[in-house]
Amino acid sequence: MNRIEQPKTIVVIFGATGDLAKRKLFPSIFNLYRKGNLSEDFAVVGVARRDLSSEEFRSSVKESISNKQVSSDKVDTFSEHFHYQSFDVTNPSSYLELKDLLEKLDNTYQTEGNRIFYLAMAPEFFGTIAENLKKEGLTATSGFSRLVIEKPFGHNLPSAKQLNEQIRKAFKEEQIYRIDHYLGKEMVQNIEVIRFANAIFEPLWNNRYIANIQVTSSETLGVEDRGRYYETSGALRDMVQNHMMQMVALLAMEPPIKLTTEEIRSEKIKVLRALRPIKEDEVHDYFVRGQYGKGMQNGGEVESYRDDSNVDDNSITETYVAGKLLIDNFRWAGVPFYIRTGKRMTAKSTKIVVQFKDIPMNLYYGKGEQQQTPNLLVINIQPEEGITLHLNAKKAGQHMQTTPVNLDFCNNCIDGINTPEAYEKLIYDCMKGDATNFTHWDEVALSWNFVDPISNVWESQMATQFPNYESGSMGPKEADQLLARDGFIWWPVSDLEK
Repeated sequence: MNRIEQPKTIVVIFGATGDLAKRKLFPSIFNLYRKGNLSEDFAVVGVARRDLSSEEFRSSVKESISNKQVSSDKVDTFSEHFHYQSFDVTNPSSYLELKDLLEKLDNTYQTEGNRIFYLAMAPEFFGTIAENLKKEGLTATSGFSRLVIEKPFGHNLPSAKQLNEQIRKAFKEEQIYRIDHYLGKEMVQNIEVIRFANAIFEPLWNNRYIANIQVTSSETLGVEDRGRYYETSGALRDMVQNHMMQMVALLAMEPPIKLTTEEIRSEKIKVLRALRPIKEDEVHDYFVRGQYGKGMQNGGEVESYRDDSNVDDNSITETYVAGKLLIDNFRWAGVPFYIRTGKRMTAKSTKIVVQFKDIPMNLYYGKGEQQQTPNLLVINIQPEEGITLHLNAKKAGQHMQTTPVNLDFCNNCIDGINTPEAYEKLIYDCMKGDATNFTHWDEVALSWNFVDPISNVWESQMATQFPNYESGSMGPKEADQLLARDGFIWWPVSDLEK
């Protein structure tokens, strides 16, 4: 039986009073603690502008994990590991005070100088914090120092380069953990296993047998309270540049020679290098944008994106993106990868559909009402987790008619609530020093290089047709035409889809 690795470390969370810390980080660290992945040799230091005592901070931590069915003693013991410091990221004295606190906690919890700095705050402060951490000596310890950065990593390629150069003055590339929570999802990590551990799939995973691959990430919610952020981001930067591109890279990568961080990253980078660049005069041939208007959801009318108080009345920010990606290498030449992501759509779903090519001659064409359907491999990422293989079989009766049958594996039906949250996995990976499921700078740069021409065109041209899809629909009709030109359709991601 493998011994559970229990890393010793202090986690410093910048932005500890924010929504991300309360909803994701505190519960994830608690899950690690109650499962035995953390010993008592750890501490968490929350820093933020707000003036709080450590006791008040601990109360906030307890509140964030209050829905966990555990004893109050366990919660109390866990929360004692949390400490708080009011902080000004631009003031050197704040860093010196933090340095003193960390040195005391090193002795108290025997954490051996191991430190993780988690930047869960506005990205404009990332570079400032990184530089000051080194300048004031917080990274000069006997243990490891790691920097965890949330997206967005820059606004485009030039700004991403500038931020990277600033951070690299203080941290080496191997110390930087750029978090993409999609890479922590159970079924996203399962993509590699499905491909490389199954002899029935890997020989077929190429342009000889696959007609197209579709990646959908749809949400039923609108921008909610993120309107101000979304106005500067949009779906292209918020979803495509990171989450969607990462899933495409995992689907298209070559088998690594070893399951190491370096080899897996190397193969993903090769995919991103092989993406066919989209020229600005070709953008409308390959990509579709949309913005949701009013519509009906859950039995009631919901407002349009432009009705949000933090959104411009004439905003041309996209809340929906569909695109066609081509990978110009030996394995994938000619196979379209279709992606779509949007808000206020019919169903909440993240799903990958691999459509296999039809057999050379359809012997069952015209045999009854039910025609032979394409074979599909569907990887369900959320909210359900699992795999479905769509096949054709004989329909019961005297005649040789086909009917579709599904072979299902439901992951969360078996594991249920024991399936770890994405942040839980990624925080633990960072503590162990495993950067496999974090993005390398080369991946970030190549992704920005691909999407920048698209955003340049969209920002320079008024989208007078906005809004162009109703809330509660699956997006603008132009997205259907994107596939229809190639003779394909979007496969439904939910029974609710119209």
